Amino acid sequence: MTDGSAVLPQLVCASANPDKVAEIAAILDGVVDLLPRPADVPDVVEDADTLVGNARLKAVAICEAAGLPAVADDTGLEVDALGGAPGVCAARYAGERCSYADNRAKLLAELGDATDRSARFRTSVLVRWPDGSELAVDGVCEGAITDTERGERGFGYDSVFRPADGDGRTFAEMTNDEKHAISHRGRAFRNLLDALR
Repeated sequence: MTDGSAVLPQLVCASANPDKVAEIAAILDGVVDLLPRPADVPDVVEDADTLVGNARLKAVAICEAAGLPAVADDTGLEVDALGGAPGVCAARYAGERCSYADNRAKLLAELGDATDRSARFRTSVLVRWPDGSELAVDGVCEGAITDTERGERGFGYDSVFRPADGDGRTFAEMTNDEKHAISHRGRAFRNLLDALR
């Protein structure tokens, strides 16, 4: 006899970044049972030249380690005045062991006083099942890079990215719910939920 409540599908989160995990969990809350990445799995080298390629590397490694479906994402920041950079290298733009602040500082320095500050965040999400089947989706958020950092929330480039669909604030000036409603990651994971349904 059951209590009538639905059993949520389980996905193991491949990300080791606690900021990302918190965002993904908030977006999938109540729809997917997001399980933590196995602690004994070493970091996956993300050396693919595409976002979906990096997501696949992580999802495959975690799926094989856990024996369960795994979800992974990778996000890039494409700045038009920089020819699409930092792109797939957004997390290590200022170097292999750089901080979020290092990346933002390099980005603002590279842009200088450029008048074209248009940019977009792009997130690729991939689910890998133990039978080898996959599902991949994307989410994009158009916007612009600000002249200076603004806001205390978020992580990564949030304090220098002003989404086009917003009200002039950066992601770092928004609440989590406001950000998730229009962000690249929010869009990608909602696209994933639509595809899973």
